[in-house]
Amino acid sequence: MNLNSSLRRTASVTIIGAGVAGSWHALMLRQAGFDVSLYERGDETGLTSTGYWAGGMLAPFCEGEAAEPVVTRLGLRSIDLWRAQTSVTRSNGTLVVAHRRDRADFERFARLTRGHARRDADAIAELEPALAGRFDDALFFREEAHVEPRKALPDLHRRLNDSGVTIRYATPCDPDDAEGLAIDCRGIAASDPELRPVKGEMIVVETNDIALRRPVRLIHPRWPLYIIPRDDGCFMIGATSIEAADTHVSVRSALELLSMAYAVHPAFAEARIVEIGAGLRPAFPDNLPRISVSGTRIAVNGLYRHGFLLAPALAELTTAYLTRGAIDNEVMRCA
Repeated sequence: MNLNSSLRRTASVTIIGAGVAGSWHALMLRQAGFDVSLYERGDETGLTSTGYWAGGMLAPFCEGEAAEPVVTRLGLRSIDLWRAQTSVTRSNGTLVVAHRRDRADFERFARLTRGHARRDADAIAELEPALAGRFDDALFFREEAHVEPRKALPDLHRRLNDSGVTIRYATPCDPDDAEGLAIDCRGIAASDPELRPVKGEMIVVETNDIALRRPVRLIHPRWPLYIIPRDDGCFMIGATSIEAADTHVSVRSALELLSMAYAVHPAFAEARIVEIGAGLRPAFPDNLPRISVSGTRIAVNGLYRHGFLLAPALAELTTAYLTRGAIDNEVMRCA
């Protein structure tokens, strides 16, 4: 479906889901000249959205350790879009560390990723003074970034309101009931039999005894564990990846996450636990995102652990398809 320029100026589109994918689609399509209506079944707090429990890491190179190259490609584009379109992006890179007992896993991670430079103990102390003397070396991914989801989504929503987009909260909408163009960004709530939930558990702690400027990822034999600095002395510790459909946090997961923080710096032992929670990430069998097109219905889903990393680039691809007929064969499926 290629909309010519005259039709584009009057075209309207219904977007369902005001999470990170739906919000970016609304922003990009509004900027392309579409009349956008955005529907969200939850309220303005976002408590029911997967993004509320996300880390907000924009780490395309780090994700290359386990993800397909398309995730890195789209993630790099998304970083550019986050920086260009919002004021909430923190571009301080990612620091990957490991203890000596996990040296083999650290070297494997280095071999499987790109975009990093090795840093010795002195350089680690310059990057993160709080970690001085704690690690022999590290991988520094200078081009990576992060956002705080609970500030990034409200920022996107403000930009949408300023551009004339009304977000209809507490208003469920079915794509089949929408008139004209409809884009389904409901995540795990979408009725796609191929989707499965992947639970991600996280903990937020607060302490004034340590300061970090960037996400710190600790190599772990089971989880890609990381600590992400937030405002007011808070840190998000995450995240597990469990094949489960519930949003409870297990004792084992909590112990592993908190032990990881302590292993990075013992000052976390005295930190105050502010919040423990979990979100369900929507994933297809291959853990890759899809833009599925069938006439005037488009479904954007399967962002897995990469919601904030991939959403801007996917919105750009959808917009390019609707305005120019451009098709990204790695991501798009057209009926």
